[in-house]
Amino acid sequence: MYKVGITGGIGSGKSRVCSILEGYGVAVYDADSRAKGLMRDSLVLRDALVARFGQDVYTNEGINRAYLAERVFSDAEELKALNAIVHPAVMDDFDHWAMEQEGDYVVLESAILFEAHLEDRVDVVVAVMAPAELRLERAMLRDGASREQIESRMRNQLTDEERVERAKYSIVNIDIEELVDDVEQLHRRLSYDAKTLGY
Repeated sequence: MYKVGITGGIGSGKSRVCSILEGYGVAVYDADSRAKGLMRDSLVLRDALVARFGQDVYTNEGINRAYLAERVFSDAEELKALNAIVHPAVMDDFDHWAMEQEGDYVVLESAILFEAHLEDRVDVVVAVMAPAELRLERAMLRDGASREQIESRMRNQLTDEERVERAKYSIVNIDIEELVDDVEQLHRRLSYDAKTLGY
């Protein structure tokens, strides 16, 4: 199966791009939501997270997201430690999931694909971009977070320029009508690539 990584900074709109692709019948694996599911359900992950971050990382209701976010989003080393525990499990899950899908290609949606060094687990990477101020506004509205909280998360991510330099394709998400047209062209390109490369 041809594997496409779609990445972008917080508020870039990569989920919107993936949603449009799903309209074409493309299977999308949301690494963030699957990571949360695995952290909730996997006893192996639970033990590893408690060993690294302490008992407070879980409550009776499950993963203590507020506690974990406070630990990792303002500390690059803590974030690196979290990724080292969670991402191998997520990528194993993705590989098994991908084998069960149909179509020309599948998508791995990950905000930190490059930061977590996951680019080697996909065949091609697409970067989704948007102006920083627009990304801030979107993320604040979506998450109910403060400007300072979003800016802190953005500082732990690559810049759009760094992503574009490392991705094969890029797409700009400002205007929804233009985005729909651009994603249609991207879908055609990715389907063509998959067929041409013999997947």
